[in-house]
Amino acid sequence: MKNTSEPIVQIRGLTKSFGNHVVLDGIDFDIEPKQVVVVIGPSGSGKSTFLRCCNGLEQPDGGTIDICGHRLCDHGTLLDDRALNTLRAEVGMVFQSFNLFPHLSVLHNITVGPRMLRGMSKEEAEAAALSLLQKVGLAHKAHVMPASLSGGQKQRVAIARALAMQPRVMLFDEPTSALDPELVGEVLQVMKVLAEEGMTMVVVTHEMGFAKEVADVVVVMDGGKIVEAGPPSEIFSAPSQPRTRSFLQAVLSRA
Repeated sequence: MKNTSEPIVQIRGLTKSFGNHVVLDGIDFDIEPKQVVVVIGPSGSGKSTFLRCCNGLEQPDGGTIDICGHRLCDHGTLLDDRALNTLRAEVGMVFQSFNLFPHLSVLHNITVGPRMLRGMSKEEAEAAALSLLQKVGLAHKAHVMPASLSGGQKQRVAIARALAMQPRVMLFDEPTSALDPELVGEVLQVMKVLAEEGMTMVVVTHEMGFAKEVADVVVVMDGGKIVEAGPPSEIFSAPSQPRTRSFLQAVLSRA
C-alpha cells in the first residue's frame, strides 16, 4: 500500500444481476490514492462488470460507490447524466477493443475529449496530446489514421486518450487480451510507467507477471465475490483460499 489517506474509491455492498444470474454479490472494497489494484479470476467471475460499475457504464442493482469524492451510485441509483459525465472526466477507462474513432487521426482522437468536455483550446489540447504521445512512444504517429496502426499501437493511443482527460483514477479492462502476444509487452510497459508515476489504477487482466511485478493489491474474484485480496507476494506464494490456489494452478500451468 502506497498511501494511507482517505480511499479514492470506496465500494460497499455492490450487487448486480443479469436476469436470474448474479454477477456481483455484495462487493466491499477500498482503493487508496496511488494504489495499483489488479483484479484476477476465472472468466465470468464478475471482474469486468465490477470495473464497469466503477464509472457508471453498468448500473448496479444495489450498494454504494464513492469515487473521487463523488457518490457515483447510491443503492442502485446512478448520478444524473451531467454529473456522470463530470465524474467520467476524473475516471479514465481503457477497453480491450481500443474504441478509437476510425475517421479521426490519432491526434484528433486524443484532443476531442479535452476540447469538448474540459474546454481546452485546440492549441492547448494538441500540445498536451503530443506530450502524451511522446510518453507512450508514438509521437511519430500523431497524424496517421488508426487503421494504419498495430493493435499494440492502438491500445497505447487509447491510453493516451484516456490520460488526456487528466483523470485521477485509471481503469483497465483486460487491455492486452485482444493483442498478439508480441505486442503485449509494449502496452504493459506504458502501464508500468503510469504506476511508477503514482497513477491510481484498477486493472482487470490475465497477465500474472504484471500483477506480480506492479500490483500493490491483487484481488481474486469468483462467482461475483471477492475470494481474497492481498499483496502479490501473499496471493501468488501463499494464498489462503482453496479457490485461489486452484485458479492460480490452472493459469500458471498454461503460462
